[in-house]
Amino acid sequence: MTTIAMFDGDIFAYEAAAAAEEPINWGDDLWTLHAYETPAKNALDERIRSLTEKLEADEVIIALSDKESFRKEILPTYKANRANVRKPMLLNVLKDYLRDNFKVFEFPRLEGDDVLGILATWENLKGDKIIVSKDKDFRCVPAKVFYANRPDDGVLEITEHQADYFHMVQTLTGDTTDNYKGCPGCGPVKAERIIQAALEEGTPWATPAQLRGLYWKHVVAAYEKAGLGAEEALVQARCARILRASDYDFKKKEPILWTP
Repeated sequence: MTTIAMFDGDIFAYEAAAAAEEPINWGDDLWTLHAYETPAKNALDERIRSLTEKLEADEVIIALSDKESFRKEILPTYKANRANVRKPMLLNVLKDYLRDNFKVFEFPRLEGDDVLGILATWENLKGDKIIVSKDKDFRCVPAKVFYANRPDDGVLEITEHQADYFHMVQTLTGDTTDNYKGCPGCGPVKAERIIQAALEEGTPWATPAQLRGLYWKHVVAAYEKAGLGAEEALVQARCARILRASDYDFKKKEPILWTP
């Protein structure tokens, strides 16, 4: 079976672009920042090559984010905290380099994470597919994941149950990096306790669908206790969800919003 390494191109391009930047102090209070394009491209190439070899992959796929995200239609403040953050000067150059030299997938209004989640769970794409990233949010995807920042962990195989569980935990905790807040006063420990209580209520006889229903019941109860309700919980859940193939309409080329 063909092994496919599926790279989170946004992260690896950003990493190489940031590493390429060098400050120079010219004296008299003058500083400039510069970056050499060719060494940055070579570094990105080498990073992808070394990880591909480590995974003994036969094929490489790169996923990149579209300029627009459907999540901003759900929550206008999504990632608004990044609006004024300077991006590395070679970032777009390196993304173009990936487009010119690798098999790159980009879907309208989707982030690279969603593209990887869809491809990893899409039956029509055959092969032993491994997502390669540094983003913890891939715990929401029932797929094989290799965390490049934790190579000693090896390839993790996340089950559908584990992915559903983490999605609900993330719905409660939110993500300050992406600027969706989750349930007020609900940190990781409390969120785990809430979802674990739902799991204990449902086992050992509950089906996966019944467990998802129990998770949602407990999530909504936590939001209501915080003075909010199911509507706000749904907004947060849709922001937290990395799309799977079942969450995407391939004909219309648009996401299918998650519904409990």
